[in-house]
Amino acid sequence: MKAFLCFCLLLPAGLAAQSPAFTRASADLGFSFTVPADWDLLDTSAVAKEQARQSAATEEDKKGLACVEIGVAARHGNPPSVLTEAALPFACYGQQMTEAELPGFAASASAGLQQNFDLGEPMYGVYQLGTHRFWIERVEGTVKGQGALGYTIEIACSVTKKAAVCWMTMAANNSSLAAFEQMPVSLEGDPPAALVPANAFEKKPS
Repeated sequence: MKAFLCFCLLLPAGLAAQSPAFTRASADLGFSFTVPADWDLLDTSAVAKEQARQSAATEEDKKGLACVEIGVAARHGNPPSVLTEAALPFACYGQQMTEAELPGFAASASAGLQQNFDLGEPMYGVYQLGTHRFWIERVEGTVKGQGALGYTIEIACSVTKKAAVCWMTMAANNSSLAAFEQMPVSLEGDPPAALVPANAFEKKPS
């Protein structure tokens, strides 16, 4: 599903801010998190999703995009940093995903970034928050045709019993990246914890 994460990160920067950030809770899918207080919410209308649907290369991509729920998108600063949360409910997608399948799912999805960014060498990590395993990728990139416009792109994904969920940022500076990483997140009753711990990219003993 290459279009999944790429489309979420590239929600148009011109969408109007609507309200202060808030706590997003999905009891049905088993997760909650709190957007940084000084980020503005964006309109996650069907327009951006339709643009992504048209770029889907395979029937699997189209099926996944039809099921993806874009729960929150937010923007901060100028040039704007963007963060997005998106979930893929298993009931809609028609199959369950395990933690063992998460790296392949998230890695293939993030490959779609190459359509819009010139990317550096990615870093990967695996870590635990409460009872849930997370997969994470971080890569530096510049917007194609705009070499001076650089971002840190970070994607962190996990699975609950009912969905795969990913949090993504296109951070224009270190403070925006830190705000994204420090968002309190809770999955299926686990105590809230920062989305990305400081040691997320440390190699674990084999």
